[in-house]
Amino acid sequence: MSRIDVMKTYKLYINGAFPRGESGRVYEVKDSKGKFLANPCQASRKDLREAVVAARGAQAGWVSATAYLRGQILYRVAEMMESRKSEFIDVIVASEGKSVSAATSEVSAAIDMWVWYAGWSDKISTIAGSTNQVSGPFYNFTIPEAIGVVTIFASEKSPLLSLVSAVVGVLTT
Repeated sequence: MSRIDVMKTYKLYINGAFPRGESGRVYEVKDSKGKFLANPCQASRKDLREAVVAARGAQAGWVSATAYLRGQILYRVAEMMESRKSEFIDVIVASEGKSVSAATSEVSAAIDMWVWYAGWSDKISTIAGSTNQVSGPFYNFTIPEAIGVVTIFASEKSPLLSLVSAVVGVLTT
Protein backbone atom coordinates (compact mmCIF):
# COMPACT_ATOMS: atom_id res chain seq x y z
CA MET A 1 0.00 0.00 0.00
CA SER A 2 1.49 3.35 -0.98
CA ARG A 3 1.02 6.62 0.82
CA ILE A 4 -0.43 9.76 -0.64
CA ASP A 5 1.99 12.67 -0.46
CA VAL A 6 0.68 15.49 1.70
CA MET A 7 1.67 18.63 -0.15
CA LYS A 8 2.43 21.82 1.74
CA THR A 9 0.16 24.81 1.22
CA TYR A 10 1.56 28.09 2.53
CA LYS A 11 -1.02 30.63 3.60
CA LEU A 12 -0.65 34.38 3.92
CA TYR A 13 0.23 35.98 7.25
CA ILE A 14 -1.94 39.01 7.94
CA ASN A 15 -2.66 40.59 11.33
CA GLY A 16 -1.50 37.60 13.34
CA ALA A 17 -3.59 35.10 11.37
CA PHE A 18 -2.96 32.73 8.47
CA PRO A 19 -5.81 33.33 6.01
CA ARG A 20 -6.01 31.80 2.57
CA GLY A 21 -5.88 34.37 -0.17
CA GLU A 22 -9.13 36.20 -0.86
CA SER A 23 -9.05 34.98 -4.46
CA GLY A 24 -8.45 31.37 -3.43
CA ARG A 25 -5.66 31.10 -6.00
CA VAL A 26 -2.34 29.40 -5.43
CA TYR A 27 0.73 28.85 -7.55
CA GLU A 28 3.16 25.96 -7.70
CA VAL A 29 6.70 26.17 -6.42
CA LYS A 30 9.03 23.59 -7.90
CA ASP A 31 12.53 22.57 -6.95
CA SER A 32 15.57 23.01 -9.14
CA LYS A 33 14.73 19.74 -10.93
CA GLY A 34 11.10 20.65 -11.62
CA LYS A 35 9.58 18.52 -8.86
CA PHE A 36 6.60 20.00 -6.97
CA LEU A 37 7.42 21.48 -3.54
CA ALA A 38 4.48 23.58 -2.32
CA ASN A 39 1.42 25.67 -3.13
CA PRO A 40 1.70 29.20 -1.70
CA CYS A 41 -1.39 31.42 -1.75
CA GLN A 42 -1.45 34.17 -4.32
CA ALA A 43 -2.40 37.45 -2.65
CA SER A 44 -4.95 39.75 -4.22
CA ARG A 45 -5.24 43.53 -3.97
CA LYS A 46 -7.70 43.09 -1.12
CA ASP A 47 -5.18 40.90 0.75
CA LEU A 48 -2.53 43.58 0.23
CA ARG A 49 -4.89 46.29 1.53
CA GLU A 50 -5.65 44.20 4.62
CA ALA A 51 -1.93 43.66 5.21
CA VAL A 52 -1.21 47.39 4.98
CA VAL A 53 -4.09 48.21 7.36
CA ALA A 54 -2.80 45.59 9.81
CA ALA A 55 0.75 46.97 9.54
CA ARG A 56 -0.46 50.50 10.21
CA GLY A 57 -2.35 49.24 13.25
CA ALA A 58 0.70 47.40 14.57
CA GLN A 59 3.10 50.28 13.97
CA ALA A 60 2.16 52.21 17.11
CA GLY A 61 2.96 49.21 19.30
CA TRP A 62 6.31 48.58 17.63
CA VAL A 63 7.36 52.25 17.70
CA SER A 64 6.42 52.61 21.37
CA ALA A 65 8.44 49.51 22.33
CA THR A 66 11.79 50.29 23.85
CA ALA A 67 14.89 49.71 21.78
CA TYR A 68 15.93 47.06 24.29
CA LEU A 69 12.65 45.17 23.79
CA ARG A 70 12.98 45.37 20.00
CA GLY A 71 16.47 43.91 20.34
CA GLN A 72 15.13 41.10 22.49
CA ILE A 73 12.46 40.31 19.88
CA LEU A 74 15.02 40.29 17.06
CA TYR A 75 17.26 38.02 19.12
CA ARG A 76 14.31 35.68 19.74
CA VAL A 77 13.81 35.40 15.96
CA ALA A 78 17.47 34.34 15.69
CA GLU A 79 16.94 31.75 18.43
CA MET A 80 13.89 30.33 16.65
CA MET A 81 15.74 30.18 13.33
CA GLU A 82 18.66 28.44 15.04
CA SER A 83 16.35 25.82 16.52
CA ARG A 84 14.86 25.13 13.08
CA LYS A 85 18.10 25.51 11.14
CA SER A 86 17.93 22.06 9.56
CA GLU A 87 14.45 22.82 8.15
CA PHE A 88 15.70 26.03 6.53
CA ILE A 89 18.69 24.19 5.09
CA ASP A 90 16.47 21.43 3.67
CA VAL A 91 14.16 23.96 2.01
CA ILE A 92 17.05 25.89 0.44
CA VAL A 93 18.68 22.69 -0.84
CA ALA A 94 15.38 21.48 -2.33
CA SER A 95 14.14 24.76 -3.78
CA GLU A 96 17.37 26.29 -5.04
CA GLY A 97 19.49 23.23 -5.73
CA LYS A 98 22.34 24.52 -3.57
CA SER A 99 24.74 22.23 -1.80
CA VAL A 100 24.18 21.52 1.87
CA SER A 101 27.29 23.52 2.79
CA ALA A 102 26.14 26.54 0.75
CA ALA A 103 22.65 26.35 2.27
CA THR A 104 24.16 26.02 5.75
CA SER A 105 26.29 29.11 5.13
CA GLU A 106 23.25 31.11 3.97
CA VAL A 107 21.12 30.11 6.94
CA SER A 108 23.97 30.78 9.37
CA ALA A 109 24.53 34.21 7.82
CA ALA A 110 20.81 35.01 8.15
CA ILE A 111 20.82 33.99 11.82
CA ASP A 112 23.99 36.01 12.45
CA MET A 113 22.34 39.03 10.83
CA TRP A 114 19.38 38.81 13.24
CA VAL A 115 21.79 38.65 16.18
CA TRP A 116 23.91 41.53 14.86
CA TYR A 117 20.94 43.85 14.39
CA ALA A 118 19.49 42.78 17.75
CA GLY A 119 22.69 44.10 19.32
CA TRP A 120 22.44 47.36 17.40
CA SER A 121 18.78 48.05 18.16
CA ASP A 122 19.51 50.05 21.31
CA LYS A 123 22.61 51.74 19.87
CA ILE A 124 21.45 52.84 16.42
CA SER A 125 19.81 56.06 17.63
CA THR A 126 23.12 57.12 19.20
CA ILE A 127 24.98 56.56 15.95
CA ALA A 128 22.31 57.86 13.54
CA GLY A 129 21.15 60.73 15.76
CA SER A 130 23.05 63.89 16.53
CA THR A 131 23.03 67.24 18.26
CA ASN A 132 22.85 70.02 15.70
CA GLN A 133 24.46 73.40 16.27
CA VAL A 134 22.04 76.28 16.06
CA SER A 135 22.42 79.96 16.74
CA GLY A 136 20.44 80.65 19.86
CA PRO A 137 20.05 79.55 23.46
CA PHE A 138 18.37 76.20 22.69
CA TYR A 139 19.15 72.66 21.48
CA ASN A 140 18.34 70.91 18.25
CA PHE A 141 18.46 67.09 18.18
CA THR A 142 18.14 64.67 15.29
CA ILE A 143 16.87 61.19 16.09
CA PRO A 144 15.74 58.37 13.80
CA GLU A 145 11.99 57.84 13.84
CA ALA A 146 9.66 55.37 12.19
CA ILE A 147 8.04 56.84 9.09
CA GLY A 148 5.24 54.36 8.53
CA VAL A 149 4.51 51.24 6.55
CA VAL A 150 7.11 50.35 3.94
CA THR A 151 7.26 47.84 1.11
CA ILE A 152 10.30 45.61 0.91
CA PHE A 153 11.53 43.78 -2.16
CA ALA A 154 14.04 40.99 -1.65
CA SER A 155 16.37 39.74 -4.34
CA GLU A 156 15.80 36.32 -5.86
CA LYS A 157 19.48 35.56 -5.41
CA SER A 158 19.87 33.94 -1.97
CA PRO A 159 16.21 34.65 -1.12
CA LEU A 160 16.43 33.93 2.61
CA LEU A 161 19.46 36.11 3.19
CA SER A 162 18.07 38.85 0.92
CA LEU A 163 14.76 38.89 2.79
CA VAL A 164 16.40 38.93 6.21
CA SER A 165 18.82 41.70 5.22
CA ALA A 166 15.92 43.82 3.91
CA VAL A 167 13.55 43.25 6.83
CA VAL A 168 15.86 43.32 9.84
CA GLY A 169 17.21 46.81 9.18
CA VAL A 170 13.70 48.22 9.00
CA LEU A 171 12.67 46.46 12.20
CA THR A 172 15.71 47.66 14.12
CA THR A 173 14.85 51.36 14.04
